[in-house]
Amino acid sequence: MVNFHRDVYCLLGLPFDAVDMAGAIQHVREAAAQRTPCFMSTPNLNFLIGSLTDGQFRDSVIHSDLSIADGMPLVWIARLLEIPIRERLAGSTLFDLLRGGSGKQLSVFFFGGSDGVAEAACRRLRLENKGLTCVGYESPGFGSIEEMSSDGIVQRINASKADFLLVALGAKRGQAWIEHNRARIAVPVISHLGAVLNFVAGMVNRAPAWMHNIGLEWLWRIKEEPVLWHRYFGDGLALLILLATRVLPYAWYLQRHKTDADELKMATAETKAEGQHYVVHLRGAWTQRNIAPLRDCFSKAVLAGKDVRLEMGGVTYVDSAFVGLVILLQGHQKQQGRQLLIASPQKPVRRVIRYCCAEYLCLGTDFQSPE
Repeated sequence: MVNFHRDVYCLLGLPFDAVDMAGAIQHVREAAAQRTPCFMSTPNLNFLIGSLTDGQFRDSVIHSDLSIADGMPLVWIARLLEIPIRERLAGSTLFDLLRGGSGKQLSVFFFGGSDGVAEAACRRLRLENKGLTCVGYESPGFGSIEEMSSDGIVQRINASKADFLLVALGAKRGQAWIEHNRARIAVPVISHLGAVLNFVAGMVNRAPAWMHNIGLEWLWRIKEEPVLWHRYFGDGLALLILLATRVLPYAWYLQRHKTDADELKMATAETKAEGQHYVVHLRGAWTQRNIAPLRDCFSKAVLAGKDVRLEMGGVTYVDSAFVGLVILLQGHQKQQGRQLLIASPQKPVRRVIRYCCAEYLCLGTDFQSPE
């Protein structure tokens, strides 16, 4: 069941949770202790660029239970767009904090990596015997997703009774493997943290802390793995285009369009079932400051088990928190084989959706990008 009470925002097409590192670690520990599913995605700039043209890759992040910003460019853009993502939550840092932390020791299973890497990482954690211990590993090679999803592999992972399944297959393949198998996996916390496996095994050295803090880790990564320069160069060019066409225009738009308290108080949401649809009639301005009623409204909508239609002809303004919540709704509907229809969005709404790179929400509707 999707959690609409997450403090989530849309940043260039992807949902991000506004949590700090302590909050993310607490989320992981609670999921492990209660054995409740937690698919954690750690989108960085490469994730974001790839998701713009790969709908399945994007959906894997949308379907996550926790999505944290693993990249300083994302944090800088969030600050510019008044999104409360204040710090970079690197997956490797989160893993290291769990690894060296106190409290109940968590067990991890490594899945992926080149031959011998997962074994070396597992051996090192067992020798440390601190916050994390390794209870198994599997190096499936370079087969298809289906070949790496055999009953035997899934049974070995589940038999380990691990708290944390770390996947390392390359970002797109790793996310796809998790999506393909998460319903069969009994391990509560699952995340693709490809570089972490190499770091733990000692195959690649992490950048110094000062390089992390000023956003220059990519230079260190190129030094350690020169083949990565192609990826960083392509992502950098794509980022410049996004800055020019989406980020800076949105930042300018935000400075010129402010909502006051009275306008937010006038927002209304009415719901009713109409045949095969559950209809949500929205009016007024919706932002992070008054979005609480929509959380319960969307929760009721998905419990109805119908296609959902958002009637937005009376909506005058939305922000990235509203778009982020709608992304969660669309993700749930898609997983259940149902539709989300956005009807009659007005020009200000269409503009914000476009600036958020979330036009995919409106496919098959009367959405038209503003001039």
